[in-house]
Amino acid sequence: MPDNRFAAEVRDVTRTSRTKLIAEFIGTALLVFCGAGVATASFGLGLTGNTVAAGVVATALVFGLVMLVLAYALGPISGGHINPAVTLGFFLSRRMSLQEAVGYWVAQILGGIVGALILWGVMSGAQGYSRSDNGLGANGFGNQSIVGLNSWGALGVEIILTALFVFIVLNVTRSGAAPQIAGIAIGLGLATVHLVGVPLTGTSVNPARSIGPALIAAGPALSQLWVFIIAPLIGGALAAVLHEFLYPTVPGEQPARVDVAEVAEPYPIAGSAASAPPQSFTGSRFTGSQPPGSTDPPIR
Repeated sequence: MPDNRFAAEVRDVTRTSRTKLIAEFIGTALLVFCGAGVATASFGLGLTGNTVAAGVVATALVFGLVMLVLAYALGPISGGHINPAVTLGFFLSRRMSLQEAVGYWVAQILGGIVGALILWGVMSGAQGYSRSDNGLGANGFGNQSIVGLNSWGALGVEIILTALFVFIVLNVTRSGAAPQIAGIAIGLGLATVHLVGVPLTGTSVNPARSIGPALIAAGPALSQLWVFIIAPLIGGALAAVLHEFLYPTVPGEQPARVDVAEVAEPYPIAGSAASAPPQSFTGSRFTGSQPPGSTDPPIR
């Protein structure tokens, strides 16, 4: 019997881990497909015409809104990282093991590539689209930047914006925060950093988001990809250090992992004074047991 119980527990853990990885894969694929898709339509195909601001706002809103929706849809399953930099922040904050983090990274990168492949297939059906001329919403600097930002500027911007975004995620999912509204803060945070970064680098803050489009677009997008892998990871690590400094973990205490939209327990831990379910009333009559503070026998 103990062996059977242990085997069942192992199967449950394996099934749960597999489900988390699938959620991260799907989430990253959808983020890339939707976000990079709007960026391609806005800037590659000129959907917004000569109004750069309209393309910036459209791209920022789509990334933010998609992230908000995915946080609530997938957050209860995997935490809704959908970003290797966020996963790095969780790992350095000791909220997940290295083995789990590596699994997340693989799922996220594969999801980003598949999302970009699907987007390329869809865009190829658009009249006048060319991968070499219109791109695939890839990130870039120099001639690939709207304002012509150089590589050092791109590196600095991506580090700062990623650190800001990952810090937001770590903060709203820490123990004691309100995970039910965390998705709103995360979605708005991603939209905000995109409003700042799209004119500068196209905004990565997510290596998986950059890898997929760059592999397909090739050319300058691929040769400049190193910035959009290194900078977000540095930003994610800095966010973890800053979060630990501002919200230090109590010595000897293991930091609790709270996933986005996680449902709280309906009652406190069994055995505590507040663990009993609330009593019910019918009209003016108390049923079930004595009213709080009463020494009279219950009314029947």
